[in-house]
Amino acid sequence: MVKLNKIYTRTGDDGTTGLVDGSRCPKHSARINAMGLVDEANSAIGLAICALEGDSHRALLTRVQNDLFDLGADLATPAADNDFAPSEMVLRIIPTQPEWIETQIDALNERLEPLTSFVLPGGSEAAARVHVARASTRAAERAMVMLAAQDPVNPAALAYINRLSDLLFVLARVANADGRADVKWVPGANR
Repeated sequence: MVKLNKIYTRTGDDGTTGLVDGSRCPKHSARINAMGLVDEANSAIGLAICALEGDSHRALLTRVQNDLFDLGADLATPAADNDFAPSEMVLRIIPTQPEWIETQIDALNERLEPLTSFVLPGGSEAAARVHVARASTRAAERAMVMLAAQDPVNPAALAYINRLSDLLFVLARVANADGRADVKWVPGANR
């Protein structure tokens, strides 16, 4: 259980932040950048939820938001010897979480016509907001991959963030009248 009595601690005034294992990390590090971009993606998803119609879509993204907090905790816990096993004291993304996203993608995608062109990020306001969340998720993924080039990152966490942007793409199409209101890219249209 998380208990936050005091919001400011002053411990970060020196340009570092605390990690779950008690160590301190510079705020400009690849780890903190990845954690921050995951938080940014989560905030963009929160904004998308406000515009979505249908309790099932809002519930789906609320579950994702909770998973993104798990992902942030995972990133905030450096792995010793590439050990990504969850425990009572260590919260990790587990393989069933990206698998759940795949199931959601498959279910949503069944109602959509196949694409014949790339889709511009727009159409309805809800779809546009979901596309912003998708782009934010891609930025978080790039930051996580950059971190993984320096320090071990949980493979299930990398799979989760990759699948999430796919889920958001499909959900944006669903929010565009099941793809009927998608705005299609016309290559070279303005030459």
